[in-house]
Amino acid sequence: MGIFITMLVVAWVIYMIVKKYYPQAVLLTAGIILLLATYFLGTNPVLPAKESSGSALLDIFHTIEVLLSSRVAGLGLTIMSIAGFAKYMEYIGASKALFAVVASPVKRIKSPYLLLVLSFFVSQILVLFIPSHAGLALLLMVTMYPVLIRAGVSKLSALGVIGCAQYMDVGPGSGNEILAAHICNINPAVFFVEYQLPIFATTTLILGGVHYLVQKWWDKKEGFTGYDNSVELIKEDESRPPLIYAILPIIPMIFILGFSPIFKSKIRMDVVTAMFLSTFISMMFEYIRTKDFRSTLQSLKYLYEGMGNSFATVVSLIVAGEVFAAGLMKIGAVDVMTAGVQNLGLGIKALIILFCIVIACCAFLMGSGNAAFFSFAALAPKIASALNIEVVTLLLPMQIMTSFGRVVSPITAAIVAIAGVAGVSPVQVVKRTAIPMGVAALVNVAFILAKS
Repeated sequence: MGIFITMLVVAWVIYMIVKKYYPQAVLLTAGIILLLATYFLGTNPVLPAKESSGSALLDIFHTIEVLLSSRVAGLGLTIMSIAGFAKYMEYIGASKALFAVVASPVKRIKSPYLLLVLSFFVSQILVLFIPSHAGLALLLMVTMYPVLIRAGVSKLSALGVIGCAQYMDVGPGSGNEILAAHICNINPAVFFVEYQLPIFATTTLILGGVHYLVQKWWDKKEGFTGYDNSVELIKEDESRPPLIYAILPIIPMIFILGFSPIFKSKIRMDVVTAMFLSTFISMMFEYIRTKDFRSTLQSLKYLYEGMGNSFATVVSLIVAGEVFAAGLMKIGAVDVMTAGVQNLGLGIKALIILFCIVIACCAFLMGSGNAAFFSFAALAPKIASALNIEVVTLLLPMQIMTSFGRVVSPITAAIVAIAGVAGVSPVQVVKRTAIPMGVAALVNVAFILAKS
């Protein structure tokens, strides 16, 4: 009966999310239904005795309080501080200054397709400091896109590269990376440098060549021969603060990596401290530039607005996903699933690849890497334990593959946004991102197979 109820609930969740219902509400409702079923079936206690409210029925809703209080105080605060800092960088224009510095050599390249490849590499540098797929993509649309079009790059080739701007969620500024590191109980800086960076660097180099070949092939196939003088260009955004502001988005990364076990520092600086310290340093820059003490103090509200927006969109989604995961575990569905995949007779590596494919498909259907990863990440420790492997061995390739599924989805926010700005269909954009992401998925699989 428990498995039958689980199948119905999971099918309902998939249907509702594909239909674009509010995912937080869908996952939370599904989790409560599964916990109610657990209570009435008597499968497992909803909460352990030390966390129980004293009433097994009330524990269903007390689970939300337990998860919310622990997440907001720890992981949630980390993610909110990152979002707040990113919002502040956007407000003072530091992201535009960073682009101006990083991309200045790109404008000197005359070959359209070589320029396209170098632009892709530039976007991968920026993604470490601008941890938002939609935010980075829109920034590139008002900075890089006009440069590419004027150089003779086709509109869809440019969109194909910009759509892949955050093809992998990496670095201590990424919400997915922070959650993965937290679940694996690994320092975010260590998780990035020792686990993500080798895959990210290798895949990025390979994709540079893939974009060169694929975008050139698509242009030839679709008959692109260059623009005439009547082509309508997006006006390049020339408004930005002084170039010295380019260092501001980089400061948190310097603090996080510098004061971490990687460099054997005796001082430890967590992500939240790095974000707030970097914000106050940025406020000093703003005061020196504007000479307006009132407006400088007023600007701090953008940090808190970013934090609040992150709570509403990201932290709430994590908690809703964990309630759903708790329901799946308590009703026994995860035990049945892990036993089932073990009985398939597949090896560990094949099972990891299977889980990666499933979560990538979920990201494609949802149009969101966060929604897919946050929904299933909490299940990873139990599944890894059943498979007798380390959590990071399962979770890392799943986290990476989630991003690929998002980039090829025509309903992803970033894809829809850049397609709208350029006046093309999102489907035309994902045609240009599909082959590169297919190659990226194969590289990820190769890393899985290469592990002993």
